[in-house]
Amino acid sequence: MTRRATNSKARMNRALVLPVVGVALIAAALVLGAGPSTAGKPKPPSWALHGSYAPKIDPANFVAAVDNRYFPLKPGTAFHYQGFKGKTRQIDDMVVTRQTIRILGVTCTVVRDTVSQHGKPLERTFDWYAQDKQGNVWYMGEDALELQNGRFVRASDSWKAGVKGAKPGIIMRGNPKPNEVYRQEYYPPGGALDQGRVLGLGVSVKVPYGTFTKSLATIEWSPVEPQFEKKYYVAGIGEVKEQVTQGGNERFELVSFTRG
Repeated sequence: MTRRATNSKARMNRALVLPVVGVALIAAALVLGAGPSTAGKPKPPSWALHGSYAPKIDPANFVAAVDNRYFPLKPGTAFHYQGFKGKTRQIDDMVVTRQTIRILGVTCTVVRDTVSQHGKPLERTFDWYAQDKQGNVWYMGEDALELQNGRFVRASDSWKAGVKGAKPGIIMRGNPKPNEVYRQEYYPPGGALDQGRVLGLGVSVKVPYGTFTKSLATIEWSPVEPQFEKKYYVAGIGEVKEQVTQGGNERFELVSFTRG
């Protein structure tokens, strides 16, 4: 999910490696020790990325299917999440469509993500992903729609790699390692500046769909929407839980999963 994830909602030839930044112990303690979400805007983490960003995208280095073990996107797969934002309960339905879109010469998989509240769609996003030969899943953009006056209109944080300076980022590493830091998206005019850090592997997590003892845990941060959002991914499934641990009150957990 890239619910604006921080949405809105995360592998590699050396020419494609994004910067990896050292992480101070105090920042690790802050993030790993975070439990229930806390009020107020947290300060930027010491691992936050700054400066220029120029990823190299070579269409010849990409493959047709997105089969990263922690972020597999087989067409027809459906995820049903339940949770809340603030004090309001919401549901999130994510479907890997059979549609594709070509961006920067790369064929991308289209994922439809619909957030509903009180039984009615509130937000709908079409996310675009592609995987390189090293297993990294790139986030190539999103067509984000939000409900206004009873109809969906394009949100200001919609972006497409290669258009108006927007650049793709990595949503999932091919071989994630603890403390790796990476940009997930880059479009300053639209406020799409999410960044991620790998917290660890072999992490236990329990959600309505099941209990897993070997999940991958990450933390996300955006200077545009200052908050920490922790996410858990399970091999062969994908994301099973996300929770804002600082700067807000939001949590979603996987309730049901249908393989494509």
